[in-house]
Amino acid sequence: MPDRETFEVEVLGHVIGGRIEPTDDYWGGTQAIIRLNGSRFTPDATQGLEEFSHLEVVFRFHLSDPNDLPLQPRRPRNNPDWPAVGFVGHRNMRRPNWLGISRCRLVKVDGLDLHVEDLDAVDETPVLEVKPWFEEMGPRGKVRQAQWTTDMLGDYYAPTKD
Repeated sequence: MPDRETFEVEVLGHVIGGRIEPTDDYWGGTQAIIRLNGSRFTPDATQGLEEFSHLEVVFRFHLSDPNDLPLQPRRPRNNPDWPAVGFVGHRNMRRPNWLGISRCRLVKVDGLDLHVEDLDAVDETPVLEVKPWFEEMGPRGKVRQAQWTTDMLGDYYAPTKD
């Protein structure tokens, strides 16, 4: 296998509305639309999707600074109380492929517009993949995570502060 491998992906659509600036917390209640590309897809693409309550969305962190890619272990949110963690142990935008994954609530389907809530991607974010959430595809067995993640994410899906 080669040391590095690349491939192209097609942008399926974009996030419309919602937040305009990425922040660390308060994504709860954020509403946006995932608008699929109407020149590429017809509403047939979303047929049956309204049967699902949640979506899994893969998107590109398009506002990331390509020069800000620390591959060495670092403390989450630069908090000295939390341990240094390698980039694979983080879920933020400072990643080699600038890919984000979010699970959000599907509010309604209107043709190629997917109305969602709690999607932690900002306006104009390129959407690379949308999949319905299948309960059977969730974690099996007991879930384990580092305590710092629980401490850090206490306000992640709290309502937006105005």
